[in-house]
Amino acid sequence: MNFNTDVLRNDERAIMCLRSLYKRFNYTEFRMSRFEEYGLYADNKAFLSFGDIVTFTGASGKLMALRPDVTLSIVKSTKDEGGLKKLYYNENIYRPDGFEFKEQMQVGLECIGEIDTPLTAEVLMLAQRSLEVLGKPTHLDVSHMGFISGLLSNEELTTEQSSEILRSVSEKNIPELSRICKEYNLSNAFAERIITLASLRGSYEKVSEKLRSISINDTTEAALNELEEVGKALHKADTKIGLNLDFSIVNDLSYYSGIIFQGYIEGIPTKILSGGRYDKLLRKFGKCSGAIGFAVYLDLLERHTPTDKLINIALPKGRLGDKAYAIFEKAGYGCPSINEESRKLVFESPENGVRYFWVKPSDVPIYVERGAADIGVAGKDILLEYSPDVYELMDFDIGKCRMCVAAGKGFVPEGLNRTLRVATKFPGIARNYYEKLGRDIDIIGLNGSIELAPILGLSDVIVDIVESGKTLLENDLETIETIVDISARLISNKASYKFNFKAINNLCKKIKT
Repeated sequence: MNFNTDVLRNDERAIMCLRSLYKRFNYTEFRMSRFEEYGLYADNKAFLSFGDIVTFTGASGKLMALRPDVTLSIVKSTKDEGGLKKLYYNENIYRPDGFEFKEQMQVGLECIGEIDTPLTAEVLMLAQRSLEVLGKPTHLDVSHMGFISGLLSNEELTTEQSSEILRSVSEKNIPELSRICKEYNLSNAFAERIITLASLRGSYEKVSEKLRSISINDTTEAALNELEEVGKALHKADTKIGLNLDFSIVNDLSYYSGIIFQGYIEGIPTKILSGGRYDKLLRKFGKCSGAIGFAVYLDLLERHTPTDKLINIALPKGRLGDKAYAIFEKAGYGCPSINEESRKLVFESPENGVRYFWVKPSDVPIYVERGAADIGVAGKDILLEYSPDVYELMDFDIGKCRMCVAAGKGFVPEGLNRTLRVATKFPGIARNYYEKLGRDIDIIGLNGSIELAPILGLSDVIVDIVESGKTLLENDLETIETIVDISARLISNKASYKFNFKAINNLCKKIKT
């Protein structure tokens, strides 16, 4: 009896192809329950890239959870008895997606045991072939946590400082890295190295010389040597696959110890594959084995959209957007129709390779993160508040202002023996700022006329944007502290940056000149 594969959905066809691929390389299927004790995830929250988990009380009275992750279940269940276990799986997981939880299908593989260079190359090769099963063109980028941790170890950094640096590296945020290094009095040599690392991308052959020039200790040298050996083994296993490096790929240092990687398919706005070497996770379970693997997120196939050759640019409505457009126009990316009187929101200039559209300023990061725009211009205040998963490529040096704490004249927060009441339009920024100070606060969310809150006794202080300070002065308020300087930034969708690197990079160069 012949089976007609036309009746299969795209995700079902993908599962069949991936299962067949992994079986050919002697991977064995691993099956598991969709429920786990909540403690498994509570003890390893840093390993998970999200916060909320669906929990319920089981028949035995134990707190249980709908499985949000497969790797932790495999590590918990696998015995530490030497040798090598090559496992694959296709399982549903339950994670928040935006405002709601969603059942998502994951397919992936895990190798637990004695991990050597040929096996690492095999996993990378299978990651690349997995992407090709799902669509084309594809892009697989590799990083190494050993090199990053080696650079960080050369400076005396707190956990918080390391986290700030890693976040900025993941954003390719050169202005922020410069600011952090100055604020914490880090050495000029370290600043130069970490900025170089964040900027690097390309084949191992292309960037290896630069990497060697910023290598500083045995840890970074070991990482470089491993990358070189894996590159050779990968070439031997499949001559069509090269080792493309991008050190903006970072993961938690307490779990990941070596090579990590992410995979993209053109037309899908976020990574569809993620993996790496996670020996430190097994140490937390008291196991001596090594481990490497990856997961493919099949639900993202639903987000596939056609692409064209134009760079889609999201501009914020208002004065900031007008100033930003003037910068693009001066760089040679003008669009004459954008200056015409009309109610149109989308404007194209095929001859200059761009398409502009106007959106609400706070929506720019959403359009970029979700891939509707390749790049966009957003205020640093919005980026800090919402923390979108984007690259921050440039400081446009326009829309300058400050995020400040302000209060009535003479008010001293340190003398208040109760919870500080904070009125703001930016609860995320306010919360992060006071957490660093170790101060308990009660956030009062407002959408306008923030200055009224302390005047009428609704709050003790406000956290808001300050430009000239005139409004504060006229309402008998004063700035107590500047939290951060604000300006407009050029941001990019991470997938778009990889597939349209030449066009976006040329645009950035022309703006800088």
